[in-house]
Amino acid sequence: MAHGLVVFDLDGTLVDSSTDLAGSVNAMLAELAPGVPVLPLPVVRGFIGEGAALLVSRSLARAGVELSLERALPAFLAAYGQRLLETTRPYPGIPAALRALSAHTLAVLTNKPGDLSRLLLDGLGLSARFRHVLGGGDLPARKPDPVGLLELMRLTGCGPRQTLFVGDSRVDVETGRAAAVPVLGVTWGLDPEGLRASSPDLLLDTPAALVAAVEERLC
Repeated sequence: MAHGLVVFDLDGTLVDSSTDLAGSVNAMLAELAPGVPVLPLPVVRGFIGEGAALLVSRSLARAGVELSLERALPAFLAAYGQRLLETTRPYPGIPAALRALSAHTLAVLTNKPGDLSRLLLDGLGLSARFRHVLGGGDLPARKPDPVGLLELMRLTGCGPRQTLFVGDSRVDVETGRAAAVPVLGVTWGLDPEGLRASSPDLLLDTPAALVAAVEERLC
């Protein structure tokens, strides 16, 4: 019998997808604005985490390209669909951590489009670990709006005391706070400085430490 609900962010928490996302951004720019300089990986990494639309709009602004989001977003999504699993992999220790947490109900809440999120997890052989995977387009609002986290709690019958949210960014901390759910922050992700500044309930440096923290809080 499951002890509780553990909800994970995806990019920067479970998987490192930044290289594929950056490649897709630059493929979009090359298609729609030939000759524009490539955006470096560290720049694109700083734009990840709040959904595809914001990733694209921030990238266009940084590249100095004046294009409508209505034109650029489909080009980005098409490019990303072709690169979804070129280099994206789980962070070291994550598959073992998910296996170790199998007594709990596990779910994913991400701002990445839900269909792409499910394809990604399936391609990595991780989808069977999660009861639910909710992403952008599946819900009326994205993180840090708590609607997705509250929906996962409703679907699983778990209240705030039986739920933990695991993420790597300020957005994840704000999401947990808005749903009155404790947040476990992982420092191996995309924005460790922003994560620390937003004061999650606990900071964790390794997946093994994450497993220990979940078992202590939800056993």
